[in-house]
Amino acid sequence: MGSALPLGEPVPADGSLPPGTRVDPATDFGVYLHVPFCRVRCGYCDFNTYTSSELRGTRQDQYADTLLGEIGLAARVLAGSGGNRPASTVFFGGGTPTLLPPGDLARMLGGVRDAFGIATGAEVTVEANPDTVSPAVAAELAAAGVTRLSIGMQSTVPHVLAALDRTHDPANVRTAVAAARGAGLDVSVDLIYGAPGESLDDWRASLEEAVALQPDHISAYALIIEEGTKLARQIRRGEVPAPDDDLQADMYELADDLLAGAGFDWYEVSNWSRGVAHRSRHNLAYWTGSDWWGFGPGAHSHIGGVRFWNVKHPAAYTQRVAAGESPAAGREIPDAAARALEGVLLRTRIRDGLPIEELLGEGRHAVAALIADGLIEGPAALRGRVVLTRRGRLLADAVVRALTE
Repeated sequence: MGSALPLGEPVPADGSLPPGTRVDPATDFGVYLHVPFCRVRCGYCDFNTYTSSELRGTRQDQYADTLLGEIGLAARVLAGSGGNRPASTVFFGGGTPTLLPPGDLARMLGGVRDAFGIATGAEVTVEANPDTVSPAVAAELAAAGVTRLSIGMQSTVPHVLAALDRTHDPANVRTAVAAARGAGLDVSVDLIYGAPGESLDDWRASLEEAVALQPDHISAYALIIEEGTKLARQIRRGEVPAPDDDLQADMYELADDLLAGAGFDWYEVSNWSRGVAHRSRHNLAYWTGSDWWGFGPGAHSHIGGVRFWNVKHPAAYTQRVAAGESPAAGREIPDAAARALEGVLLRTRIRDGLPIEELLGEGRHAVAALIADGLIEGPAALRGRVVLTRRGRLLADAVVRALTE
């Protein structure tokens, strides 16, 4: 059901921001809508998601109405702070948003439109399990204003999907992509590599199938073993092997080579797109520190330098919203040092890089050594910024340590 929430200061019942918070209306505003429902729990998943047997105290068929209540509260908070502005991106994540009827997702998007407005040309993404997408579903989402479908492919190899506890039919990925294309939607597919028993040839097969689908965007994430998951317990008991770091590095290099050869450009360590226009603008907002409000149980928000997060369980979330209270469990205002560290952690991951002038003195001194080690691009390519080479992307954690210690 996800990792523990961070500690923080309490949030007033009306959800108001701390006194003196300055919200810049010129800053892009993103909206994240969390749908915490899944048919089954995947063995590797650490997200805040729930199966039907775990939903005591709340109902899936009433979820859209509950979330609309939080949207109304947020609109009042932002209007009072002068920070109410149209959403430039909207992202339905989960869980499996497409477990809800398309009409519910449309009502939620309509709530965002009514409360804040949606900017012209906004990117509106829905994550989807391949088994839940039909031409009718895709058409209804497109009619509601959705522009992009992000399809959880993960792998095309049955034994890899089984190792991840993924239950979708691999053949339905093609069906889902075709449905999205038929509705005029952009398409992204998500992959995971490094599952127990997955070989380099298995991974190549998944990459080749993903490219053959001709999506606009591909995400490829290394499997991370999170404490508390079924997969972590299996590894601890010796039932399955732990991910092999060297093999995962080989898999990353294969992905980068194969995707580049197919016309995809990397723009974030784990993300490739067919040109700038198809980058995920919503996720880039996280990496560059824009404002966003996360709606739903366990969702996190960042408004005017204030970070806050909601209670995790849908029942607790529903109870607070029904009472007209903020569902936020806590908040914090990171100091300058924490923000500088966060900037390095996030902005070094993206193709545009991090301005060297934003590094503290010790970090600036590390730049020359990182160039010599082939971890960041040389002076001619830097343009005054820290930009990772492919080797640097593989060793991103080491780069961050060098720039912050």
